[in-house]
Amino acid sequence: MIDGRKTINEGMDYIEYGILNYHVLEGMADWVRVVDLNGKVIFANSSMRKALGEDIVGRECYKSYCKDERCAFCITNKSIATGETVQKEEIINGQYYSVKSSPVRDSNGKINAAVEVFRNVTRERKLELELIERNKKISKDLHFARRIQEKVLPKRGIIDNVTVDYIYKASEMLSGDMFDIFHIDERSLGIYICDVAGHGIAASMMTMFIKETMRSIKDEIRSPSETLEELHRRFTALDLEADKYFTIFYGVYDKETHKLIYSNAGHNCYPIKFNSGHVEPLKIKGYPITMLFGGVTYKEKEVSLEKGDKVLLYTDGITEARDHNDVQFGIEGVLETVRKNPDNMLKEIEEKFIIHSWGEQNDDYALVLLEVME
Repeated sequence: MIDGRKTINEGMDYIEYGILNYHVLEGMADWVRVVDLNGKVIFANSSMRKALGEDIVGRECYKSYCKDERCAFCITNKSIATGETVQKEEIINGQYYSVKSSPVRDSNGKINAAVEVFRNVTRERKLELELIERNKKISKDLHFARRIQEKVLPKRGIIDNVTVDYIYKASEMLSGDMFDIFHIDERSLGIYICDVAGHGIAASMMTMFIKETMRSIKDEIRSPSETLEELHRRFTALDLEADKYFTIFYGVYDKETHKLIYSNAGHNCYPIKFNSGHVEPLKIKGYPITMLFGGVTYKEKEVSLEKGDKVLLYTDGITEARDHNDVQFGIEGVLETVRKNPDNMLKEIEEKFIIHSWGEQNDDYALVLLEVME
């Protein structure tokens, strides 16, 4: 006996003294124990004995017959059987421990025991579990927010004499793209598509601001250019950071005159009007809605929309998609698809975009197709 404890020789005669120097193990702050081939503890350092009791030496695993990979003794058995250093986690008295088991060999290289080191990782594990729970809640909230964002999109189908169809996909849980079509009065429809810088929660919140503001302005202002100027004023009144901005294309369609009057605030993905024999990009320039500009004015243009005419609106999540040669899909990629596949165009653009980008989506995208029925 040494200091009232068995030496390794006394506890297991076939281990030669000197293979393990228990004085080194005794001085470790982590719990350390040595377990023989039968699952009996033949040594435990003072840290472990103080926490679990002096009688831990000599104990046998009451689960020595089990094959539970979470059980420290089963880890030890695996370490002894394979000669590998094995690491698992175990809960003891409500505390989490990382257990590393290493084989002990005699002078002939034969494995006769294992040394186990128990490191208390309770704080780290509890923080991790708290983060997991928080992430679950955040994920649940994001799924709910995504449902709301998708629910506020206009319904597919016919609005007055205009058919609406679209594809809308976020790169993350929430999107920074938004579009809407709404009644201004009995004869006019308001139509816009916007793209907020960035994506995720902040960008999606901005789309809600845009949606509510545009529907508020329509009751006061009819002109597309004046609407965007008012939208710019209300946005700058928020006094946000300079990196918060968005682009928007807005048009007002008059069902009686068949005219679409439109204006553009920096939306470089210009809409495309087309029918069976003609393709016409609706190009018009304008500054984005941003804190960097003061009193901004916008221009207007108009185009006639007759029965059978279609208008495609989209965002740069499509045009800026790159292939492995860093070549963008581009507006030309959209125009080419419109010319070659006018009848099933939304799906065709999406398929070509996916092929071009090798299935990688790095940005939100929206494709909106409007068709005049009469």
